[in-house]
Amino acid sequence: MTSVFENITEGQEIACQTLILSSRDLVIWAGASGDYNPIHYDKDLALKKGLPGVVVPGQLAGAMLGKLASGFARPSGRLAKLSLSYKKMMPLGESLVLKGIVSSKTDTPESKTLGLKLWAEDTAGDKTVTASAVIVY
Repeated sequence: MTSVFENITEGQEIACQTLILSSRDLVIWAGASGDYNPIHYDKDLALKKGLPGVVVPGQLAGAMLGKLASGFARPSGRLAKLSLSYKKMMPLGESLVLKGIVSSKTDTPESKTLGLKLWAEDTAGDKTVTASAVIVY
């Protein structure tokens, strides 16, 4: 979904996205990010550490929230800041639902900005990652 600053309102929901990440996605992420923590690919090791199996990297979920914010900002805005907080591990294979709202809108002669509150939810509806973002127009 694209947005134009003038048509956006505080409290507006950002169209949610649902992803089901695969082991291939985790391999691609590991190669791109350098995150080779074995809990993201070795089921036996993850189980020994008390996890339910392979878990999705929190930074990957955070990157998906950044992508959601960037997509919302198009065509004329850009993502200027993204702050993330990791809340809960998510097992591979669960649905990852990305959601957000416009938390603030500032329109001055000097700048036009949006504040966004974003989050990723697991299948149970628990937040796995929360984020705030600033969009500049």
